[in-house]
Amino acid sequence: MSHNDQPPSRIRVTMLLAEAAQVAEGKLYVLGGGLAIVAATPAPLAIAAKIDVPWDRADVLHEWKLELLDADGMPVMMNELPVLLQGQFQVARSEHLQPGTPLPMPLALNFSGLVFPAEQRFAWRLIIDDETEPDWQVAFTVAPMPSVEV
Repeated sequence: MSHNDQPPSRIRVTMLLAEAAQVAEGKLYVLGGGLAIVAATPAPLAIAAKIDVPWDRADVLHEWKLELLDADGMPVMMNELPVLLQGQFQVARSEHLQPGTPLPMPLALNFSGLVFPAEQRFAWRLIIDDETEPDWQVAFTVAPMPSVEV
């Protein structure tokens, strides 16, 4: 099979729920990564994502959306609007990469003061160019409310 006969490459995404994340110099820095249970009280929360853009999709403007889903896979509504963040990215090829190398695009989204209902399950789902994959989401459970000693 020649290079031209290959199917178009797909974007690949690795997502992690963390306490904090940031992007610096093209790298993703994550603190408290791999959360599966979050507090039912206000606490910092972040989504860290590494998006690998195929070589043949360099210099293309991509649109992304991150939406919060409930346990049934339905959008979580707040003030009658879905909880949704969106943006755009474009990745250029580096002269130091071998042709065909996936182009990394780190993404860090931080939230402060989010409060989720106790003992429920949610997931953040990433959508790129109106497409998503089953592993482009990160699910979590909200812990029970802490008991108060009287």
